[in-house]
Amino acid sequence: MSNPTANFFDALDRRGHEPLLEDAVGSIRFDLEQDHEVDHWLLVIRRGDVHVSREESGADCVLRGSRAAFDRIVTGRSHIYAAWVRNELRAEGDVRLARLLQRVMPGPPGAQHPREFAHRKSGPA
Repeated sequence: MSNPTANFFDALDRRGHEPLLEDAVGSIRFDLEQDHEVDHWLLVIRRGDVHVSREESGADCVLRGSRAAFDRIVTGRSHIYAAWVRNELRAEGDVRLARLLQRVMPGPPGAQHPREFAHRKSGPA
């Protein structure tokens, strides 16, 4: 069975450098609950260089929630801010890092970048 959360973190780790996170330095640990167990993911960001591991070590920010809620976020079916408002995702520590995370979250299924959409609507130049 597909694991959207694992796929998201694996893809993020493979990027190595993420320009959208170049102003970030710190670590975020994700504690995601499923079936009375907790999966841990540690995201370390150093000026855009990203590394993901399964360590349960300390972090500057800790995000806690269900894996089902996080699966919805990483597949674009839910928004990270909406999950915070609904208390499906809780943040402790340096929440500025968690806010930066939104930059690398996927949009809704079928979403297009506004410039690409405008280019397609206006036709070729």
